[in-house]
Order: sequence, then C-alpha cells, then structure tokens
Amino acid sequence: MRPLLWPIAAAAAGLAYASVYEVRAFTLRKVTVPVLAPGSEPLRVLHLSDTHMTPSQHKKQEWLRGLADLQPDLVVNTGDNLAHLDAVPSVLRAYGDLLDLPGAFVFGSNDYFSPVAKNPVNYLRGGTGGDWRRTRDLPFDQLRHAFEQRGWVDLSNRHASFVAGGRRLSFVGVDDPHLNYDVLDDVPADTTADLAIGVAHAPYLRVLDRWNSLGYPLIMAGHTHGGQLRLPFYGALVTNCDLDRARARGLHRHQVEGHDPSWLHVSAGLGTSPYTPVRFACRPEATLLTLTGIDSSGSLI
Repeated sequence: MRPLLWPIAAAAAGLAYASVYEVRAFTLRKVTVPVLAPGSEPLRVLHLSDTHMTPSQHKKQEWLRGLADLQPDLVVNTGDNLAHLDAVPSVLRAYGDLLDLPGAFVFGSNDYFSPVAKNPVNYLRGGTGGDWRRTRDLPFDQLRHAFEQRGWVDLSNRHASFVAGGRRLSFVGVDDPHLNYDVLDDVPADTTADLAIGVAHAPYLRVLDRWNSLGYPLIMAGHTHGGQLRLPFYGALVTNCDLDRARARGLHRHQVEGHDPSWLHVSAGLGTSPYTPVRFACRPEATLLTLTGIDSSGSLI
C-alpha cells in the first residue's frame, strides 16, 4: 500500500470500528461507592442515562431489558431517553421490569427536542450547537406520565423521599442545566435519611457546587457521553458542559472549599444522536453502583 494511503486506511478502519462495533458494544460497569453509614448493608443502584432511543434499535432494547435480571434496589435515570418522535413505546419496552422497581428520573434536552444535524467541528471546539428556541417536539409529557404510572418519581426541580432496599432515601433534582431549566434552592440535605442523593442530567459546576455545599454525599448525572470520542492517554475530547474532561465519566469526588467531598458519578450513557452514531474508546454503558458503608473500600470494580 502506498504510504499516503495508510492514514486514509487507518481512518476508515477507525470509523468502521466506532460506527459499526463500539457504538453497539453495550457494557455494564460496576462501581463500589462507600457512602452509607458504617456497617450498613449494601444498596444496589442502577444508573441509566442517555439512551437516545429510536424504534429501530432492537439490540439496545433487548440489552436493556436484560438489566432487570440484576434486581437492583433502585433505578436512577438521568435523562435523554428519546431520539425519535415515536420512541416512547420502545423506551418503555426496553426498560421493562425495571419500571416496577423503585426509581427516580430527570429529563435532558433530548427528551424535549428531537435531534438535528450539527456541525461536529463546532462540538469538538466546545460549542453545543443546539438551538433551544425550537418548539419542544418530543413526547416528554407522555414519557413522564408513563414513568410515574409505574411508580418512578420525577425529580425535575423537586425534592422527594421514598424507601428503596429497606432504606429511606432523600433526593433533590433539577431539570436540565444544559437548557438552563435548573432551579436551585438552599435546602440542606436531609441528614435524617439513610442517604441524600442529588440527580441532574448535565453535570454543570453550579449544580455540583450547590449540592456539595448543602451536604449531598452522592450526586449522579449523565449528558457527557463520557466524551463519546476518547483518545488513549488523553481521555475525553470534550464534556459538552463546564465539567473538566478528567471527570467526563465514572466515579470521582467533588468538593467546594470548606465542605466535605461528595461522590460524583457521571454515566457515559447508552446512546448517541442518530446524526453522530459513533463511539471510540468509550463504549455505551449502564452502571451498577453498590453503595456500602464508609468504612468499606471505595475502589472501582
């Protein structure tokens, strides 16, 4: 092969891998989070995010249905479920028996606005490329109603508490910070609960800072797709928000000066926009978080 053709061949092979294999290589991550009171029995939380479902994505739907076999104590869904006007039935079938478990959810921009083609160069430069002046055309109210009918709790700019796995959990949530829909308050975390959790779609620093300063030990978010495109020894190219690239996915700490650190879990998500169906070094994922007592090891599994 001529030397000039090597870069072209390598780029073509990389694109084929990213768009044919990796984008469908669904992966279950497992993480241990030492966040409960010492001596507590473990609590298992399944974190779903950024499914970006279309009706034709049968492999993704089948894989998601299988997650019910994990029998988690709690499901937390951090938004961007939809990528098609007719995707609600597909989402509900995919989540299946998970909807019968205790659950909480917030929405992201792609639960409200259908996907559109964007300039990928602008995205990689740090611009979001979104035009949120459009009419909200996705059936988010239908999806919200379906989730709530099955017992999941809407945390969009709300507080809530309920029992899961025999523990009383307290929550605060916001509507999507990426759209500036978030409404933050100054209500401290409920220290009488077994655990207080903050839930957002997009992990913007203003939200993380507020919840850490209010004493929330665990914060969960999605939105970043883990960068979607990652390079070896470099990591995520972008996060699509003001969170640093080093925390684009996985379990990390977040701390405002003068406050105890919170655990932050950012899901790399399960999907992509239909207009950019590629992932590289960043497989689509759901995460099973095992919450343990604070005297337990916090290493990743």
